[in-house]
Amino acid sequence: MLMPVDQRAERGPFDIIGDVHGCLDELLDLLLRLGYQVAPSSTAAEPSPLSVIPPEGRRAVFLGDLVDRGPKVVEVVGLAMAMCEAGAAFCVQGNHDAKLVRALRGRSVRVAHGLQQSLEQLAAVSGGQKARIAEFLDRLPSHLVLDSGNLVVAHAGMKEELQGLDTAAARAFALYGETTGEVDEYGLPVRCDWAANYHGGATVVYGHTPVANPTWVNRTINIDTGCVFGGRLTALRYPERDLVSVPARQAYYYSPKPLV
Repeated sequence: MLMPVDQRAERGPFDIIGDVHGCLDELLDLLLRLGYQVAPSSTAAEPSPLSVIPPEGRRAVFLGDLVDRGPKVVEVVGLAMAMCEAGAAFCVQGNHDAKLVRALRGRSVRVAHGLQQSLEQLAAVSGGQKARIAEFLDRLPSHLVLDSGNLVVAHAGMKEELQGLDTAAARAFALYGETTGEVDEYGLPVRCDWAANYHGGATVVYGHTPVANPTWVNRTINIDTGCVFGGRLTALRYPERDLVSVPARQAYYYSPKPLV
């Protein structure tokens, strides 16, 4: 059963974290920078050997794409899972997460864009752990409506008319955004600039398309700063609207398209 999209009663404050893509070390660096306490877990090793305690009253929100490309996919998913189970975090589904679930459940998928790294790392874990990871990723909501409707978080964004809807159209937009059907010089989809035409009252925080620097556009902000490509891992503190970033320790995956 999916987590409900409508979480308006959850008021925050929140620390919203961009695309992690298996970059555990940078995620831990960022959590520490944000004031979270990280220590060995006192319980069993699964889902994570680490315990994360947020600052008083705060919770993390992951924008999806926990998996693929990076070196510690299993550990990142385990940590996010443990934080969600402990009530220390929320998480929405990203397109890479959804594709990995399909692959783990025997569906025919194209192994590209970093999926191979996830599959290789998951080959080393038990069948039970693999199934638990697939179940966790599959249950993630398309997006979340928080803080009495004043905040919307989604992997690739969310147009006003789709906010709060648990429909195929809302999920597709949340996972992939909106494209023109064309590809650019790098072979990547040309994306429609939905944020330029956004006039909703809710703040929308998203990731999906790496940028060099997050920029506010009509109450929306993209905080995917390309950590796995050697950029940064970024969080937005809400409601303060402060940006907090840590640098990647290295580039783990090559991107033909430079961050802009």
